[in-house]
Amino acid sequence: MMPHTQLDQNAPVELQELLFERITRLSGVTVAPSRISVPGARAFVLEDPPDRPEAFLVQGEFAHLHPPTDGSLHLMLSEGDAAEVIAKGWGELHPAAREGLISGAAVMVFGPRDEDELEVVAQIVQASYRFAGGDDTGR
Repeated sequence: MMPHTQLDQNAPVELQELLFERITRLSGVTVAPSRISVPGARAFVLEDPPDRPEAFLVQGEFAHLHPPTDGSLHLMLSEGDAAEVIAKGWGELHPAAREGLISGAAVMVFGPRDEDELEVVAQIVQASYRFAGGDDTGR
């Protein structure tokens, strides 16, 4: 079950870095080592997070990007957004969420393999960011 990683069709490092740059430009987001993921995972943390435990992986961390050998992300989404992401094949529910060990909809989103996928994954991360900031729909 752990660690929960992407096993194949991994994102090229260049696209991982483009995604990273986009996320770091979101207002009120800082980057830190993840407090919950594997070594080398970069966490995206809201500077002033609201009291919404269902919107965070841990203490303000709404998403993290796994190391370059993986390139996927874990993030929190509204239940509706998580269901859509999973139904469309962009990710899968985290095993800990599936087993009810963590609250909310923690999802692993697969890393982007081309420019079109980069756009979709960036939109998914933005939905996570909005959900963390208090938009109950994430949209």
